[in-house]
Amino acid sequence: MAAARLRSAAAVAIATAIPTAAARPPLLRLPALLPVPGAARLRLSSCRIPPPRGAAAAMSSLSSATAEHEAGAWYAVPGLSLREHRFAVPLDHSSPDEGAAITVFAREVVAAGKEEASLPYLLYLQGGPGFESPRPMEAGGWLKKACEDHRVVLLDQRGTGLSTPLTASSLSQITSPAKQSYGGFCAVTYLSFAPEGLKSVLLTGGLPPLGEPCTAQTVYRACFKMVQQQNEKYYKRYPQDIQVIHEIVRYLSESEGGGVLLPSGGRLTPKMLQCLGLAGLGSGGGFERLHYLLERVWDPVLVPGAKRSISYYFLKEFDMWLGFDQNPLYALLHESIYCEGSSSRWSAEKIRSEYESLFDPIKATEEGRPVYFTGEMVFPCMFDEIHALRDLKEAAHLLAEKEDWPPLYDVSKLNNNKVPVAAAIYYEDMYVNFNIAKETASQIAGIRLWVTNEYMHSGIRDGGSHVFEHLMGLLNGKKPLF
Repeated sequence: MAAARLRSAAAVAIATAIPTAAARPPLLRLPALLPVPGAARLRLSSCRIPPPRGAAAAMSSLSSATAEHEAGAWYAVPGLSLREHRFAVPLDHSSPDEGAAITVFAREVVAAGKEEASLPYLLYLQGGPGFESPRPMEAGGWLKKACEDHRVVLLDQRGTGLSTPLTASSLSQITSPAKQSYGGFCAVTYLSFAPEGLKSVLLTGGLPPLGEPCTAQTVYRACFKMVQQQNEKYYKRYPQDIQVIHEIVRYLSESEGGGVLLPSGGRLTPKMLQCLGLAGLGSGGGFERLHYLLERVWDPVLVPGAKRSISYYFLKEFDMWLGFDQNPLYALLHESIYCEGSSSRWSAEKIRSEYESLFDPIKATEEGRPVYFTGEMVFPCMFDEIHALRDLKEAAHLLAEKEDWPPLYDVSKLNNNKVPVAAAIYYEDMYVNFNIAKETASQIAGIRLWVTNEYMHSGIRDGGSHVFEHLMGLLNGKKPLF
């Protein structure tokens, strides 16, 4: 199972994720949708969003291709018509005349038969950082509903998908990583610096923390508490897995080098085993996927006296579950998304040390306690144990120490916001802490909130069109204020 693709997105701004053909465990902050004002036209814009994090495409003419914009022909999947757009944009918007350029890719989606209809835009920003926009297979879920009244634009943000992608292999060509914008957090950045480009904003699980030069430690301290609760729930549902995990931890710790080789060339250690919680603990159906994965951890003993070993199936699934080989930007930039003029200095690792008595896998096994999985955190050891990240270790440490991050939000602008905003806040969200999200919401003037424990972080995927319709109802007056 590949790493989850659900991260905060916003586009007038609705945070959501499109179902894919092979369902992947949701993870990473949810995406957002931004309804954009104006006629059906795409243009390139210099954009007032800080260049390290801003996506480069804005709205202007879709019909006339130029050297900077290429529009493809329409094609179809069941119930939808799609066409592809490629934009040539400066690598660095702060120095556009230096000549270096990259490609930004966007896929335009309408309901079948509405190719020429005059429809408002809904810009989808995939969560992450570092994940491309989903690839629609058919009309379904929120996308089907959105296409009834909108022209949806699925944007591959810089460095992802078909937007000059930065992969484990392509990153080896350069000496410093690119910076990346994402999801619902990005939508709040738009509200801070370019609100005139927005008609409205929908957010699901994508309200960022505000108020500190680096909010990472605040975020992780809150998240570790939620992760602890999710672990307790998991083991209450599947108490038999306590012993299974103990056996795996003993096997790994007693293996040569404290772990076993993965098919990717990385290593599975007790600490890396805990990373299964990243996708397994915080999304709808995650508990079940994790439990069924653990069912197949061991190869059968076919010959009496043969030593038991971890199955290739489990090792391969573990590689796919994390998915960093295809989306390394998520690991590289995970903590920097919380930084404004200050460094993160491996905040998750630091906060984990405060909870080490709970999260030490070997000690928990020795004492017969449940081994707790970790959540949405990136640790330095990942750049040693995950093969695709090893060449990026130096860059990761440089980013962890980097202090001159540009501003992400303008609280005074948010306090005086005039753009209609509706947001879903999930009470038991393991990735975006409920209390932090609620505090941020209090800083955005005019925001309409829907607080629910009906869904987890993956609500936009799990709830189909329900979440989308509910948020749109908050914006268009169908849901009363009280």
